[in-house]
Amino acid sequence: MDFFQLIGYFLAVLVGISLGLIGSGGSILSVPILVYILKVEPVLATAYSLFIVGVTALVGGIQKARQKLVDFKKVLLFGIPTILAVFITRKYIVPTIPDVLFSTPSFSVTKSVFIMILFAIVMIFASIRMIKPIKIIDVETKREINFFQIIFQGLWIGLVAGFVGAGGGFLIIPALFFLAKTPMKIAVGTSLLIIASQSLIGFLGDLSSNQDFDWNLLFFFSLFSVVGIFIGNYISKYISGEKLKTGFGWFVLIMGFYIILKELVL
Repeated sequence: MDFFQLIGYFLAVLVGISLGLIGSGGSILSVPILVYILKVEPVLATAYSLFIVGVTALVGGIQKARQKLVDFKKVLLFGIPTILAVFITRKYIVPTIPDVLFSTPSFSVTKSVFIMILFAIVMIFASIRMIKPIKIIDVETKREINFFQIIFQGLWIGLVAGFVGAGGGFLIIPALFFLAKTPMKIAVGTSLLIIASQSLIGFLGDLSSNQDFDWNLLFFFSLFSVVGIFIGNYISKYISGEKLKTGFGWFVLIMGFYIILKELVL
């Protein structure tokens, strides 16, 4: 195990801590760590991210379920369209993207660059949602649940998650809160189980490809990430989730712009 692997596995703990504290952000950390620290090819890194985030979120979701902080009906309502969309995206859409999208004598956009730029854009939008304070409202006074909006949102999140290997917690939690009238603490626990199911089933779409998976790397990265989610769940009892969400949002914003600069300029 070389120095960069040790750094990568240490940072994997942060992936779990992020999921344990705010119910999102796992893939936003895991993909850059895999690509820039562990030197995994970007398209393969998105597949790895689905597995890592899926396993970690599953462990966290089980913890939340034991604390009675999961709404299983909404896991099914929101999760089914999300799972279908992410599986179809990973199995049928991503493999059809050409290795070189377009090129000129001095510049070309490859599939890997496209994936990383798209991921950076998702990071920037996610950071804005994290930085912006969530307006706490009484969920009991809101309008009736709009099932069509929930299904549409689920399909959209699955499409985004499938392309960039993201769990989509930064989109799922607001949707559960505003569209499905879910209290925030239950939204976080419910989100973890949705993330777990969509990520792991999305990963199955990659297993049928001809890619060679480094199962040793996946095992150890996932192991350290799971350790992180236990740490995140523990310290969430003592630290304001809103402050952590805001600070993490600024970090994600900086990382998003860094990835764009690195892929297009540096």
